[in-house]
Amino acid sequence: MRSAICFAALVLAAVTPVFAESPLAQSITAFQLKDYRGHEVSLADYAESKVVVVAFLGTQCPLAKLYSVRLQEISDEYADKGVVVLGVNSNVQDPVTRIAGFVRQHGIKYPMLKDVGNVVADQFGAERTPEIFVLDADRKVRYRGRVDDQYVIGIVRDKADRHDLKIAVDELLDGKPVSVARTETMGCHIGRIREPNKESTVTYSNQISRIFQQRCVECHRDGEIAPFTLTSYDDVYGWGEMIAEVVKEQRMPPWHALPSEVGHFSNDRSMTKEEKDLIMQWVKDGCPEGDATQLPEPKTYTEGWNLPHEPDVVFNMRDKPFTVPADAGPQGVAYQNFWVDPGFKEDKWISAADVRPGNRAVVHHIIVYGHPEGRGKGPADFLFAYVPGLRLSPLPAGSAKKIAAGSMLRFQVHYTPIGSVQEDLSSVGLIFTNPDEITHVVKTMEVAEHRFELQPNTDDQEVKAESKKSPVPIQLISLSPHMHVRGKTFKYEIELKNGKRKTLLDIPHYDFNWQTQYRFADPIEVPAGARMICTATYDNTAKNLANPDPNKLVTWGDQSWDEMMIGYFDVLLPANEKTLGKLKR
Repeated sequence: MRSAICFAALVLAAVTPVFAESPLAQSITAFQLKDYRGHEVSLADYAESKVVVVAFLGTQCPLAKLYSVRLQEISDEYADKGVVVLGVNSNVQDPVTRIAGFVRQHGIKYPMLKDVGNVVADQFGAERTPEIFVLDADRKVRYRGRVDDQYVIGIVRDKADRHDLKIAVDELLDGKPVSVARTETMGCHIGRIREPNKESTVTYSNQISRIFQQRCVECHRDGEIAPFTLTSYDDVYGWGEMIAEVVKEQRMPPWHALPSEVGHFSNDRSMTKEEKDLIMQWVKDGCPEGDATQLPEPKTYTEGWNLPHEPDVVFNMRDKPFTVPADAGPQGVAYQNFWVDPGFKEDKWISAADVRPGNRAVVHHIIVYGHPEGRGKGPADFLFAYVPGLRLSPLPAGSAKKIAAGSMLRFQVHYTPIGSVQEDLSSVGLIFTNPDEITHVVKTMEVAEHRFELQPNTDDQEVKAESKKSPVPIQLISLSPHMHVRGKTFKYEIELKNGKRKTLLDIPHYDFNWQTQYRFADPIEVPAGARMICTATYDNTAKNLANPDPNKLVTWGDQSWDEMMIGYFDVLLPANEKTLGKLKR
């Protein structure tokens, strides 16, 4: 599975990737800004340069991070051809200290300038990060838009099909007009200085902070998967327009399921209409702070862990980090399996666990399996996992997962290279519970179909999988669908002994970037003789922007350019259930 860009799942719907129009010809007057070290840099300093590339960037926008490195490569490649690259940061939320760290982290050598008051951004009419402007020798804008088409918010292609910036620069150097002068810009809104409405009845302190705390902060806090924090007014002020956009388009908070016929999902992240209206009004009024004494008490989290308290034990996947290559070629990095002996001399009961990637940039997913019969012997138990978008909660009271005495743990890790050599040392934290308090065992089951072929250039291709009839009654507590980038829809149904079906989960727009575990607020009672039916559809056409090759016949495989069809589900079984062994994984 290939890594995906995540603006806390700022997933973009279909966009027009490229459109041509006549040269822009906007003249840019000389400007002078300070770089992150306080040195004055002027456009006039580069009077001898044939082409100037001005790139508006931000330190926290995922696309800006990726393309800041790509721009350094372009800067190096064209340095001897009279081309200079200038980075401009106009975000009110990006202080100079953060810009300095960004430059060091990404190895940026071209000038990175701070545009205080977004004066230069206003002169250019820049709207987003990253947004590129190419100036000719007369300092007229001849190209505006993206760097290339490899990265789209929510999507990572193997390579760019069109290198828009380089094409524009080459054409100017050759004395030709730019063939495509404007391309669609995707990314984060520039955080401009705004004048808050002091008379607004909607403020961060009295309403918005509570909405963010309830819906967003779980991910948007230090050390978590979101690219920036939303825990204070200083954090959120510059993101107002971006927040309004993703909430309005229902990209945030990420939730892709329709209401279930059988129960309510306890982790439903959907915002109410009232919450959305309050956010829209707040942004319209300039994001006023309000009276800070009205702020709610901050939520407390276990630092570094998505657990109710510090883990009782932590196991690293190995003694030293694993080195991920800069590029693994068309075959990708093979799944890595790291074996750990936890040294359990007696059965252990786990009420909560958190699998933590050591390097989120290259870790796509991790599954921790238990092998009761030892390394490489017998069947394995699916224990715990980390996948993009998964947010775990403790298991229901009185229930736990069991790791049998003498078991080996196996970390199955999927890595995705990002163009530079990286290291990873992932781990799992476990919380034990008293076996005397356990009434139910939690088992992770699956329904899967491995034998399918997705035809090239074909949409709405259906793949179905069915379980055997359950020999025992079960209590269903969660559902976790899994497909790759061609996945389109996914549905779980339960078929009762009399043939009647009920829809458990219906996802009309599957999102590879947010592989949610849909957890029922109350266990769903499923009688013996019932079976699970999962139905998925796939889009293997060019309309699917995530599709790496619509001309390919696609079958089951580990990498994201292959496909999978798995419906995981967690069930509760009585801890003393004698027929436990009858239930197949």
